[in-house]
Amino acid sequence: MSVTIKDIAKAAGVSRGTVDRVLHNRAGVSPDAVKRVREIADAMGFVPNRAGKILAARKQPLKFGCLLPDVGNPFFLDVISGFRKAEAELADYGVSVDICHVRGFDSAAHKKMLEKMASAGYSGICCATVDLPEIQLAIHSLIEEGIPVIAVNTDIPDSGRLCYVGPDYFNAGLTSAAMVALTAEKDLHILVVTGSFHIRGHNDRIRGFFRGLSDHKASYSVIQTIESSDDDEKAYEMTKQILRENEEINCIFIAAAGVEGVCRAVQELGKNSVTIAAFDETEETVKYLKAGLIDFTISQEPELQGYTAVTTLFSYLMSGGIKKPEDFITGTIIKVPENLGR
Repeated sequence: MSVTIKDIAKAAGVSRGTVDRVLHNRAGVSPDAVKRVREIADAMGFVPNRAGKILAARKQPLKFGCLLPDVGNPFFLDVISGFRKAEAELADYGVSVDICHVRGFDSAAHKKMLEKMASAGYSGICCATVDLPEIQLAIHSLIEEGIPVIAVNTDIPDSGRLCYVGPDYFNAGLTSAAMVALTAEKDLHILVVTGSFHIRGHNDRIRGFFRGLSDHKASYSVIQTIESSDDDEKAYEMTKQILRENEEINCIFIAAAGVEGVCRAVQELGKNSVTIAAFDETEETVKYLKAGLIDFTISQEPELQGYTAVTTLFSYLMSGGIKKPEDFITGTIIKVPENLGR
């Protein structure tokens, strides 16, 4: 088994950070400690790996910026957990991760944040953002400045991004349609609640859902499609008004967040028999699934998305940018009360 920085730190009685500074010729360590760490490293047969050599040559730590529209959206807590898990595992290499928060899907706010990130000295960027021309151009600008960008959770394929890490949203929509076709009424009158018309993932879920219903030869009509901006209060007000005006609605397809608002409106109007298809395993989604109001939800492994995005950026930089990574697609997992938490 190869000797690690952790092994040397334990033997020398110092922190891993101290060992890292010594092995990479950084300042801030006493001469005695430097001598002791180097002697122990030699005695233990430590061989610096390729990543360590490249990091030493860079003479600066790796700092990654991660843009998320997570303000008011609890889904992204698990994505952030994945970022932090990767950060902890890569701490010996001096990797740190900053979360850059944005509320909702306003393209101007996203563009402003990307421009701010461009001047923050990041070695690489992960972003979940809207798929619009001005954002694509902003990402192109980052790449031209030598900052690699990975799309996480939702793709921006025309931006020049390095790769995409996230779910197959179209397949998730197909899967949701199959579940609805098996369990719901024969004639469906559907309300669609999406997060943003400019998030590729949300749109792909909707496309997949209606393709799936057609494949299953389901009889359906779309009463209305609304944009909630992943805001529960907005989702609540809009859903309540539309349900009052359209008594025939018997199915709600929630393509993004806003679950608590939609379900609250359904409960207040006493329409508990409406079929509700949702996504993800947030606290509110799980609550309404256990209560029987949501019929099923489809998970997309958000923690794995965050973890893989950061580790992929790190691996790419350690290769010297030689090999472009492939897209990493997370699972499409149907969740019902019986298999929650598994």
